[in-house]
Amino acid sequence: MKSFRFNKQTDNLFKAVLSLKDTNEAEKFFRDLCTVDEIKEMSDRWQIVNLLQQNKPYREIAAKVKTSTTTVSRVAMWLNNGSGGYQLVFERLNHQHQPTSGRKGLR
Repeated sequence: MKSFRFNKQTDNLFKAVLSLKDTNEAEKFFRDLCTVDEIKEMSDRWQIVNLLQQNKPYREIAAKVKTSTTTVSRVAMWLNNGSGGYQLVFERLNHQHQPTSGRKGLR
């Protein structure tokens, strides 16, 4: 397998993503950047992360997402042994949706 390193080119891509202001802008950008299949694959992986965090069985996840247990296993491997990106975003998004004491949660 080829070695991968982040570089100025990848940094420029990440800066572009960080400049997006809302879901509508993200949809437009990713639709221009990626194929429909690439967007679906990324969306499926993110759904797998969320189901893994709920401790759902691999077979149940694979059936729900309509993917293989091998894909679920790969996502689980990166979730548990990767750079921490899945966990970081999962916690950040779930923290945003948790009501703060004395205040109603934003939806």
